[in-house]
Amino acid sequence: MKIYIFADLEGISGVSGSAFVTADGGKYAMGCKLITREVNICAAACLENGADEVIVRDGHGAGNSILWENLIPGVRLVQGQTPGVRFAGIEEADAVILLGYHAMAGTPRALMEHTFSSKSIQNMWVNGNLAGEFAIDTLIAGEHGLPVIMTSGCDKLCAEAEAFSPDVVTCQVKTSTGQQGCIMLSPEASEKLLREKTAEAIASFKAGKIKPKTVSPATLRIEYMERCEPAIGLIAPRTVEYTAPTLEEAFFSR
Repeated sequence: MKIYIFADLEGISGVSGSAFVTADGGKYAMGCKLITREVNICAAACLENGADEVIVRDGHGAGNSILWENLIPGVRLVQGQTPGVRFAGIEEADAVILLGYHAMAGTPRALMEHTFSSKSIQNMWVNGNLAGEFAIDTLIAGEHGLPVIMTSGCDKLCAEAEAFSPDVVTCQVKTSTGQQGCIMLSPEASEKLLREKTAEAIASFKAGKIKPKTVSPATLRIEYMERCEPAIGLIAPRTVEYTAPTLEEAFFSR
């Protein structure tokens, strides 16, 4: 059994604001250490619960936040750009974990809420339904035949995930107090919870309780914060729409 961990940074334990997640942020070096720590905890729990190997996708920004030299044995790391492919190497995996995720753009009082870009994107919809990164990545994983079995992040992300995919195991490592603040567990408590939830997710997957989610065909609508230049799919001054056989194809049409 191989588990695919797609790791973002905003929802990682110990990360409480933008200074941890931007390359020029004063706490970005600490953010890189924290995401590497959490990837190792989750990967170790996967290996302890029956996984033969863990594939980790560095999914934050340009994909260069995880410290390769500090990863535990049994982990393969995908870093950098993978044009046209959201989950490089997913064809080798059996199930997916979305680690360190955040709530969708516009979620009230949610830590660093956004949908793919806090600078340029206002909202996204899939087949007419408002969607954040959790939903979109869950559906793309499903197109490859894999279920998302667990996600971690703040309370707002966990509520969003449970509403979209009721069977997914959620791991709440912090409680948002606003866009730039949260109440966090201690390092020891967050590690214990993450290990427990990873074990629970793998057990649910083995029992066949979590199934892939898909939509086909997929229509992805994107509302930008500023007017768009004339482009394929333009349906309003700030909105484009793409329809494709798969959501992954529509996503990379933007």
